[in-house]
Amino acid sequence: MKSVKKSRIRAAAAAAATLALGCTALAAVPSSASAADGSLAVQYRTSASGVTADQSEPWLKVRNTGSGAVQLSAVKVRYYFKGEAAGDAYRFACSWAVKGCANITGTFGTLTSPTATADRYLEIGFTAGAGSLAPGADTGDMQLRFYRSSWQPLVQSDDYSFDAGRTAYGDWSKVTAQLGGSTVWGEAPEGNDPTDPTDPPDPTDPPEGAPTLFDDFNYSGHTDPQIAAHGWNVRSNSGGPGVPGATWAPENVTFATESGNSVMNLETSTAGSGESTKQTEILTRSMKFRNGTYAARVKFSDAPVSGPDGDHLVQTFFTINDLKAPMADDYAEYDFEYLPNGGWGESGNILYTTSWETYRPDPWEAVNQHSEARQSYAGWHDLVVTIDDSAITYYIDGQVFGTHGAAYLPERGMSINFNQWLIDLAGQTSTTPRSYDQQVDYVLHVKDQVLTPAQVGARVSAYRTAGTAFQDTVPAG
Repeated sequence: MKSVKKSRIRAAAAAAATLALGCTALAAVPSSASAADGSLAVQYRTSASGVTADQSEPWLKVRNTGSGAVQLSAVKVRYYFKGEAAGDAYRFACSWAVKGCANITGTFGTLTSPTATADRYLEIGFTAGAGSLAPGADTGDMQLRFYRSSWQPLVQSDDYSFDAGRTAYGDWSKVTAQLGGSTVWGEAPEGNDPTDPTDPPDPTDPPEGAPTLFDDFNYSGHTDPQIAAHGWNVRSNSGGPGVPGATWAPENVTFATESGNSVMNLETSTAGSGESTKQTEILTRSMKFRNGTYAARVKFSDAPVSGPDGDHLVQTFFTINDLKAPMADDYAEYDFEYLPNGGWGESGNILYTTSWETYRPDPWEAVNQHSEARQSYAGWHDLVVTIDDSAITYYIDGQVFGTHGAAYLPERGMSINFNQWLIDLAGQTSTTPRSYDQQVDYVLHVKDQVLTPAQVGARVSAYRTAGTAFQDTVPAG
């Protein structure tokens, strides 16, 4: 993340990165699916019925048609539409919901088999705070909307799930629903099945012996000579991203034992000025990592360890290489970025995954795709991103979070990075000192192999059972 880039990437909604998340689509499953497995129906109406509109407004209700309670956190609903142009970015918003907009997430994805009326979808999910649905109950109104990040008009008449005549709620089979990963309502555009990409790939163990980096971060402190010997750099040099005048403080990268594992802690602190702001970063010295699987267990924080809350903080796990020239086509970057207090035009919790093709710092131009979820991710999370010859797929806690297209694949190697920094000082203007922690349990990269999240967990367990705290067999270059 470079200051010139990250300070401008989402300074306003119009600068938002291109959205694209988890490919797929669904086979129709009758609404009479077994009550033992849970059954749902989706009702739809539109409050923007024009052929074109500033924003599409699919209002939805999810109804439990089974005989047992349904946890909404296990439900995913997809609305399918045709993008206006290749590379267009879209934004999701919830205007009002009976269950509370804070408990509803919206992410965008691309279809593996585009049709004349759909090449994308909006996927609606629910946090644990949405609760459950008793038999016969529904969610009540979910007044949802999405729009082009440029705020240019969009055409709805060619969207698969749109129906201008539906101005009152009614069952609508062109919106699909999944429960626990199984499709229980609706029919997706032909040739697409959303169940498949959401499920983990074939769990057959991949061949052993692939070049691998594993680090359990078992170090005594930031001056431990083994950190450099193992290929890491604890950053101390100046520069972005972050608040002008801030410094990168290697002494604030510390290590401790937690629940039997060595854990790395990145502390970022401020007292409301650039000069008082200390940010933290650790990165590999080598840019030798390209296709394969990247994984880390990371603890995000919503609140400071001490002092007042509210700073526009970014907590990250990412890979990156250097931009050799504006719009250079061999640039690459793949990010997990958590903003606990908003920033970049957002007012609350949001998690981004972003795949970069290239950018130009001045005048600003970006070519990328991103996925997002507006909810709290405080606590430990298993983060996995896989890169093969056709796609980049992001997982959080074993579930697909976003799938980005082949146009964003890397052309050359990258470094592996963790950092925690401040976008600006506008979120909290107090001069009272405060500090925030981001923790990292381990990092794993397996070259040229796509592992499932379960296989990642098995690899990490095997290393720990064998007492292996570090291994790097990935060749240079």
